[in-house]
Amino acid sequence: MNSALIVVFYLLFFFWLLLTARIVVELVRVFARDWRPTGGVAIALESIYTVTDPPIRLLRRIIPTVRIGGVGLDLSIMVLLLVVFILMRLVQPG
Repeated sequence: MNSALIVVFYLLFFFWLLLTARIVVELVRVFARDWRPTGGVAIALESIYTVTDPPIRLLRRIIPTVRIGGVGLDLSIMVLLLVVFILMRLVQPG
């Protein structure tokens, strides 16, 4: 049972790293609109988006975008990050 918890913990940790990378990439895309990744970077980003998109899309259907003036704030990624972090703390071995 303990080894299963370790595997689940590391899978959640890897997913948390992918979510963090996605947030960084989206911030880069906001500040450098003409940035177009090529080669290996494009492949890595595609794999990050492929893994993280399904849960984010699910949460986007449940959690509405918060409007602050003319800006829309998407909270789905932050909620997913918080859920993954809480799950990591629950299954943390030791």
